[in-house]
Amino acid sequence: MVARSRGSVARRVGVSGVGVVALAMLAGSGAPAAAAPPPPTAAHLTVDATMVRARPSERARVVGRLRDLRPDFRLRIVRVLGRSGDRAGGTWYRVALPGRPNGRTGFVRAEALRLRTRPRAVVIVRRGARRLEVRIDGRRVLRTRVAVGKPGAETPLGRFHVTASFRPTAPVLGRWAIETSAYSRISDWPGGGIVGIHGTRSPELLGQAVSHGCVRVADPVIRRVAHLAPPGTPVVIVR
Repeated sequence: MVARSRGSVARRVGVSGVGVVALAMLAGSGAPAAAAPPPPTAAHLTVDATMVRARPSERARVVGRLRDLRPDFRLRIVRVLGRSGDRAGGTWYRVALPGRPNGRTGFVRAEALRLRTRPRAVVIVRRGARRLEVRIDGRRVLRTRVAVGKPGAETPLGRFHVTASFRPTAPVLGRWAIETSAYSRISDWPGGGIVGIHGTRSPELLGQAVSHGCVRVADPVIRRVAHLAPPGTPVVIVR
């Protein structure tokens, strides 16, 4: 049932055909597999599940396993970091692995992934300044004050991406929530400590370090952030 429904799920989340064309061009261009890697982009799986290897080789150690759907039956979006070839002429993509610790990567065969349109937007969280901004094609289109992780549960630094966007049922998350691929140092809450960018019912705390690692945004602003930064959008958290 899951395999038959994958196409309808893809249509609901707005998967672009541009990535399919790009992948087909790579496969049929005759270019060597070790060509210059593409810029970081996003992708989803074309198979139910695939192994993630430590190196671009079927003989390499398995460092993870990816499934096409998340537990909530949404497409699992992964961040593609580069492209490599193997000795047999096959093509592999290096991807960022979800889960702890942050920053893990591995290699997946190219045919197991479908590239999406390269995101034009990027979300930048400036932890020290307690600010979030969204840039599109390098131009800042939104800037707002946020609350970040408290001492001992600091919002993690690094490069991540948006994995899902939804209307939460828990009032503490405000009117909208954006899930990211980052994980907080604290893991004892649902999801194992996934860092979200979400609304808040306590706007008076914005500008402070008070959360368990999530980034809190004023309710009137969070929906606009979600509109500008759909799943696959890079999220960069800096000092």
